[in-house]
Amino acid sequence: MEARLPYDDFPVVFLPPYESPPAWVPPHERLYHPDYNNELTQFLPRTVVLKKPPGAQLGFNIRGGKASQLGIFISKVIPDSDAHRAGLQEGDQVLSVNDVDFQDIEHSKAVEILKTAREITMRVRYFPYNYQRQKERTVH
Repeated sequence: MEARLPYDDFPVVFLPPYESPPAWVPPHERLYHPDYNNELTQFLPRTVVLKKPPGAQLGFNIRGGKASQLGIFISKVIPDSDAHRAGLQEGDQVLSVNDVDFQDIEHSKAVEILKTAREITMRVRYFPYNYQRQKERTVH
């Protein structure tokens, strides 16, 4: 017969605080209720086209890359820049640039592609959850 370990020998595990779900709202009232917003179009992939004159700045910064295993994300958008006017925002994940897959690319390679291109066609999606995880894991 196997000896059983007393509970004191097991590691202590701290669980995150429980998040209470929203109060129950009748289905016919959910359409216009703020806690039941089903508008998901902001999270769908979209295409952003930028033209960059020689020597000009991109108007945004990126963070992440292959080492983080979460992808490349827009970490800052300069207000009133072409990138801002094109709709880029902090938390956008860069899926591709000029048909180059950015989902598993080194940070330095991504920067090189963005800096050398004159016209940039980016496929992005707003993904704040993974962006927050990215910020917690990386320093750049």
